[in-house]
Amino acid sequence: MTRPRTTPEPRAVVLLSGGLDSATVLAIARGRGFACHCLSIDYAQRHRAELVAAPRVAESLGASGHRVVAVDLRSVGGSALTGDLAVPKDRAAGAPTAEIPVTYVPARNMVFMSVAVGLAEVLDARDIFLGVNAVDYSGYPDCRPAFIAAFARAADEGTRAGVEGRGFRFHTPLIEMTKAQIISEGVRLGVDYALTRSCYDPDGHGRACGRCDSCQIRRRGFEEAGVEDPTVYQGS
Repeated sequence: MTRPRTTPEPRAVVLLSGGLDSATVLAIARGRGFACHCLSIDYAQRHRAELVAAPRVAESLGASGHRVVAVDLRSVGGSALTGDLAVPKDRAAGAPTAEIPVTYVPARNMVFMSVAVGLAEVLDARDIFLGVNAVDYSGYPDCRPAFIAAFARAADEGTRAGVEGRGFRFHTPLIEMTKAQIISEGVRLGVDYALTRSCYDPDGHGRACGRCDSCQIRRRGFEEAGVEDPTVYQGS
């Protein structure tokens, strides 16, 4: 008896930081039937706990592969995440979106997405997933829908795949979701948020500070979603 042929899963590149949002995006991509090749960028960031978490997140959610690419953005500077500037702490709830904060890393998503496009070309993958968010975010211009659309056009114009008619599809399923909605969706899809790290200024043991913009947004998201926060905070 001949067994029916199974259609292979289409490949996708998923930008995976090791944080809450990217873990949720990976779960969404897997739920849509993609074979997910995760890409983490070591950009000499001070919050390296995310990088440590990324392979555990990838494995837990059934990724087909995970690789880390080093791009030293510390040598460029201009951000509290790659330099010696202080990470803002204890800002009011409405403050993070009032201005572009010092935790903005110049051209970070542009660099990340460029590397993802290169990997997608090598893997013959057309789909790229990323966890940008324009609702509960920290005022970064490279998280906006207009930037994603502009970059997608550039990728199609500047790659062999694009000019040969095999352009890329950029998936940003979280872009219009609140943090609470993201967490609720992740819980539904089986994300173990205890594996993720989101703090901009963790201690040497990877424990979250609980006071930076990222920690406050994350903590508030769990509260509004009615989900227990599994984050290990400093002093707890």
